[in-house]
Amino acid sequence: MSFIWSLIVGGILGWIGSLIVGKDIPGGVIGNIIAGIIGAWIGTALLGDWGPEIGGYSIIPALIGAIILIFVVSLIMKAARKAT
Repeated sequence: MSFIWSLIVGGILGWIGSLIVGKDIPGGVIGNIIAGIIGAWIGTALLGDWGPEIGGYSIIPALIGAIILIFVVSLIMKAARKAT
């Protein structure tokens, strides 16, 4: 059951991160889940485990990590579109 919670929380974190950045991550719901999970890993590695925890993720560092990831991916996608 914790795997399902991880997917749900990862998807919500990715979705909120894309709303804050103002850019959509490619892949729709799956992209949001991946961005949320990888963003949580990045945020926890940079900021540690603090704040409220849901589904095994510390929400504040995970959200900050998702925002960073989505911002970097949007910059890479913009540069790739310019190059073609």
